[in-house]
Amino acid sequence: MVKIIIRRLLFLVLVIWAASTIVFFIPRISPKNPVRERFAELSRVGGFSPGDLEKIIASYNTKFGLDKPLGQQYLDYLASIARFDLGVSFNKYPKTVIGLIMDSLPWTITLLLVTTILSFVIGNLLGAIAAWPRAPQWARTIATPFILLQGVPPVLMGVLLLFFVGFKLKLAPLGGAYSTGVIPNWSSLAFVWDVVWHQILPGLALLLGSVGGWTLGMRGMGITIQGEDYVNFAEHKGLGAYTIFKDYYLRNALLPQVTGLALALGSVVSSAIVIESQFGLAGLGRVLQMAIASNDFMVIYGVVLFVTISVATLMVLMEFVYPLLDPRIRNE
Repeated sequence: MVKIIIRRLLFLVLVIWAASTIVFFIPRISPKNPVRERFAELSRVGGFSPGDLEKIIASYNTKFGLDKPLGQQYLDYLASIARFDLGVSFNKYPKTVIGLIMDSLPWTITLLLVTTILSFVIGNLLGAIAAWPRAPQWARTIATPFILLQGVPPVLMGVLLLFFVGFKLKLAPLGGAYSTGVIPNWSSLAFVWDVVWHQILPGLALLLGSVGGWTLGMRGMGITIQGEDYVNFAEHKGLGAYTIFKDYYLRNALLPQVTGLALALGSVVSSAIVIESQFGLAGLGRVLQMAIASNDFMVIYGVVLFVTISVATLMVLMEFVYPLLDPRIRNE
């Protein structure tokens, strides 16, 4: 077990190094200087003189180490990653990139946590019931609408929900983290409910697009497990239908789904970031959208690197959870 843990941690370090290297070298392939591009845009609005603009660009290049040799920049960059230092925002200087991410991360984690858990639980339960031969017909047909919605991308689902539910029916807010003019106060139940109310549409956009995938996967696994010897043995022992469904059928069919959960985390995170931008939520998506709009390169690279490292870490953690669900792997 110790060897497995060390091997997985070394793999995580390798993934972080590879992601950091890619994020470092991709922008440097381009001949454009991020500092020059940013201040050139500001000069068109603020009217900097060419001499002053060059002095400002030179000072910022020195401050951010862009005037050093490429190899030295790379080593300094890796050292800063080891210190959890992702640089400073050009647009919101002296605000750090990690500070912007930490301020927006609770909103993203809340949205992801709720939608991922709900979609995983609902989808697998519907898939197991759809494949269970003893389930009533009405319970087995509930999964069909969710399977049909699987082909709708979360972004398009968000547009449909905004138009029909938010704009036409006016059943939910059109966007924002909370109502305009409301002062954030997490000790107030009214404010908490207002926040939850504004998360309904983006949560549904992510939920409806992912439940169908879990339903199909669980249905296929459930059909495969029906003919296994341990399920037939449990039936011949005279065990109750609920016991067979829960302990022999659902638990064993769920194991590959846990692996699928680790693999699906990347697409869930990317979809959540796009949905946040679409609904104007104060999460990582909003930070990334504002950074792209203002050419804040350091924030763009920092958010991309942070999301990549987070997904890789979650996948490694899911590998540690898998033996807890399957005793055969733990014993081996």
